[in-house]
Amino acid sequence: MRIHSFGEFWPYYLDQHRRPQTRLMHFIGSGMALIAILVAILTLNVWYVVAALICGYGFAWYGHVFFEKNRPATWRFPQYSLVADLLLFWIMLTRGFAFEDGSLPKNPLKGE
Repeated sequence: MRIHSFGEFWPYYLDQHRRPQTRLMHFIGSGMALIAILVAILTLNVWYVVAALICGYGFAWYGHVFFEKNRPATWRFPQYSLVADLLLFWIMLTRGFAFEDGSLPKNPLKGE
């Protein structure tokens, strides 16, 4: 599979995150990772960055292995995956957990 832009990646990303349990695992992991990064900045303690990586990837990968039963997109598209994870976190934070795929923008970074 060749993906050349985030606009091409986003539908693939959503397809890999169909189950609400997977999305919840991503939300928890991303939230904990963002808090750990903030604490790392405030305390200048690098171990919180390590904790952020473990929380962010750990929860997300758990969701993929046990709920979605697929391979995380992070391994093939790390940059797009990070942006999409943060975007999904924001969407879930502002819209809630029960959104429908049809309500999501086709290319949210361009406002489409």
